[in-house]
Amino acid sequence: MADRDFIIAPSILSANFAKLGEEVANVIAAGADWVHFDVMDNHYVPNLTIGPLVCEAIRPCTTAPIDVHLMVKPVDRIIPDFAKAGANIITFHPEASDHIDRTLGLIRDQGCQAGLVFNPATPLELMDYVLDKLDLVLLMSVNPGFGGQKFIPATLAKARQTRAKLDAYEQQSGRHIRLEIDGGVNVGNIAEIAGAGVDSFVAGSAVFGARKESDPHRYDSVLAALRNELSKA
Repeated sequence: MADRDFIIAPSILSANFAKLGEEVANVIAAGADWVHFDVMDNHYVPNLTIGPLVCEAIRPCTTAPIDVHLMVKPVDRIIPDFAKAGANIITFHPEASDHIDRTLGLIRDQGCQAGLVFNPATPLELMDYVLDKLDLVLLMSVNPGFGGQKFIPATLAKARQTRAKLDAYEQQSGRHIRLEIDGGVNVGNIAEIAGAGVDSFVAGSAVFGARKESDPHRYDSVLAALRNELSKA
């Protein structure tokens, strides 16, 4: 897979929240593709993070796509708020929706790309009857709730299975669905993850924890290192 096909989406969960606009501008200028928002409600997952107001505040700071991962239950109520706040991509967990097909339709009706998120133990079969409404599948390689966790190795086999499903659908429909991974992604494992068929990578602490004041945009070195590893995949 050519390097240009890979997407790196730093998660602002690991950024400096006192300087969030500056952090977003720097990480995109340093070579990141998307900005990833981890939205947690202290109900579906045991943590509380950010809402639509933060998305709205960040939107003028970058033209890069904002990739919103909703870890909230119930999920439908908050989708229009994030769409209005400037989200480009909205993903959610099937466990958080009473009607998965309807929630995907709601996201698309708001003008956003839609995706499903699969926890490490969530079966992939849940996507089989909604592939026509998916723009992206996000695999969690940690259990959601907190940043800085270690990558769960079994996710590689799950990624290969997902890629096979998505490739079969693309061959039949002509429509590409991106495969994203979130949790424990770093310079040491990103090439192996790409080799399993993943084309989009969320990285939080691996990026924002590698800030260098000597870099022109603070994160140039770590993003170059991630790109270099992807070139080997």
